Parts: sequence; C-alpha cells; structure tokens
Amino acid sequence: MDDKTPGTASTTVYYNSACPVCDAGICYQRARMDVAKVDFIDVNARPEVAAALGIDLETLRERLHVRDAQGHMQVGDQAFAALWVQTRGQRWLATLIARLGWLTGPLYKLVARCLYRWNRARGNW
Repeated sequence: MDDKTPGTASTTVYYNSACPVCDAGICYQRARMDVAKVDFIDVNARPEVAAALGIDLETLRERLHVRDAQGHMQVGDQAFAALWVQTRGQRWLATLIARLGWLTGPLYKLVARCLYRWNRARGNW
C-alpha cells in the first residue's frame, strides 16, 4: 500500500514496516480505521521524514509516533491511544491507556526496546 502525501489528513502515523510485529499491527489498524482521516508514513521506506520531524531515525523506528490535527506528537502507548480513540470498537482501549498509563507507558517502552533490539540483531535495518 502506498502512503499518502503527509498533511492530507487529520492524523499522521509514523511506523516502521521493517519490524514484522509493527507492520502487522499497522495493517490490522488500517483495516479497522477510516483511513481517509489518517496518513500512514512508513519510516523504513522514507527515513528522511525523521530529519523533517526533528526526531532521531532510530527513535522513530523504535516507537510508534502519531501526530494529531493540532500538531501534537504522541509516542508509544499514547500513540496507540490516539489511534484507538478514532477506531470504532477500540475506543475502550484508549480509555484503558488513559487510566493505566503508569503501567502501559513503561510496558510499551520495554516491549518496543526488545523488538527494536531483536530487529537490529536480525538485520531488518
């Protein structure tokens, strides 16, 4: 699937397709969402986006980033919540993140770090 030009939707998702777990998650999310409102930018295919955002490429590869219509960037578990709040049948997950952020934030960071290291060891980037 080709990504749309950035700036044509109210939400922009920055994800890493080189990670098979991340790619599968984004494919699943795309199928559930009204993607007309969302730009999906694959940072693996478009690494120059990191510099344009002022974010280190490796940081962008490691964690999901979502920019909302107001330009606020959400990262990690908060990025998932930003997507879930827009997805029918998943809004309850966004509420769960809001209430359990003290747990979901550190847990996401741990899982993301492990996935990042696993992918680097496998030579995915």
